[in-house]
Amino acid sequence: MTTPAITARGLTKRFRGQGGEIVTAVDGIDLTIGSGEIVAFLGPNGAGKTTTVDMFLGLTSPTSGTIEVYGATPHRAVVDGRISAVTQTGGLLPDFTVRETIRAIATLHGRPERVDVVVERAGLGPIANRLVKACSGGEQQRLKFALALVPDPNLVILDEPTTGMDVSVRQEFWDTMRADAAGGRTIVFATHYLAEADAFADRTVLMARGRIVADGPTAEVRAAYGGQTVTFRPPADVLTVHGVDEEWLDDVRTAVAPLGITDLEVASASLEAAFLALTGPELTGATTSACEGQR
Repeated sequence: MTTPAITARGLTKRFRGQGGEIVTAVDGIDLTIGSGEIVAFLGPNGAGKTTTVDMFLGLTSPTSGTIEVYGATPHRAVVDGRISAVTQTGGLLPDFTVRETIRAIATLHGRPERVDVVVERAGLGPIANRLVKACSGGEQQRLKFALALVPDPNLVILDEPTTGMDVSVRQEFWDTMRADAAGGRTIVFATHYLAEADAFADRTVLMARGRIVADGPTAEVRAAYGGQTVTFRPPADVLTVHGVDEEWLDDVRTAVAPLGITDLEVASASLEAAFLALTGPELTGATTSACEGQR
């Protein structure tokens, strides 16, 4: 599929605040997301990412600018089953079983043949007959994911998708996401787990103050804005019960190479470091791209 999943141009959203003032939640962003990408959508509270996602889903209309999902309006894309979303809260009937919930939504979509497919895809087989109210938070998140897959959408937008999941289930979830993306499905997810974005997103979009402040391959965002660290293991003969011999450390400051250092590793700083650098209070608001070709 060559049509971009999402195309936004000059996307702006303003609200009237409680005191009557005009608040700009999203400030003229340009964004293109291609088919099959896994994109982490990050930003501190108040950055505008939730409002932006709402516009992607047609839940709110932009004040100005344009937004298209596979070349159509977001509303049209939702009606056609081309876009689905997984939210953190609400939307589940507690007295239905997991399978009954999926069957009900599949019937509404006219896709009853999808029930068994999505039960398996979301790893819900062992709990298919369990009441929703008896499911853990992580299990309910997996059920919401299954419901999002019912119409077999081209684009899935996930809001904190792995909240409540344990480590092994989280890993299985992202393995599924990678397989779906390899098949052409586009995944856009908002998360507070920066390590998760670092591990699973091909691309990271960072928002602050209503603007996109970084957009590019996740590794490039880390490298461009997070700095670098150097980690090494000192020779055994300079180790003491108190740590590394101070005299040796003085020598390291003068000359590293001749000291027999092993396991030298140079690595980019964490995505968290880039996040803090780009969204901190000193930020002027100028839009920056780690990879202009991705915009």
